[in-house]
Amino acid sequence: MAEPGGSGPIGPYPPGVEQDEQKVEYDKLRRRVLWTLPYGLYVLGSTDGGARRNGMTINWVTQVSFDPKLMGVGVERTAFTHELIEAGNCFSLSLINREDRAIVRKFTKPVEVDLEAKTLNGFPYVERVTGAPILEQAVAFLDCRVVDRLVTGGHTFFVGEVVDAAFHEPEDTPVLRMEDTRMNYGG
Repeated sequence: MAEPGGSGPIGPYPPGVEQDEQKVEYDKLRRRVLWTLPYGLYVLGSTDGGARRNGMTINWVTQVSFDPKLMGVGVERTAFTHELIEAGNCFSLSLINREDRAIVRKFTKPVEVDLEAKTLNGFPYVERVTGAPILEQAVAFLDCRVVDRLVTGGHTFFVGEVVDAAFHEPEDTPVLRMEDTRMNYGG
């Protein structure tokens, strides 16, 4: 039984998991456990600093420092968004209203950008300090300048300093979480 991309189960394995069938079952169990970790779902905005823009659904997001305020995002190295973040040295995070959960499905592939109308897949966006697109209908946003990066596995963990943030809706508006959808990623 192969993983997506054609490879088999991924180790390491605990003691006692030695046979191929055990490895397959353990790999499935480990993925189910990892899928239970609570995650938010966001739209990650990116730009190359020029005319290219993108929005991407992301869940690997965390605050990594209080002083300075730093955010970390894990982006697959083969993703178009990765290319833009590397070139533009910035990213934004749009926090999505739980009631707007369908939005994140619109950003699972590179988007249709209309620079003149300032839309991503038809959703209006604004640009603030870094120029990375921020969805107008986001509950809130964080605009970040990349200050560090760590290549880890098939992803790069970009660390960005928050250079701008604001609410577009009341602070108590419930924001989207992975468990609010039927989506899962990871494991």
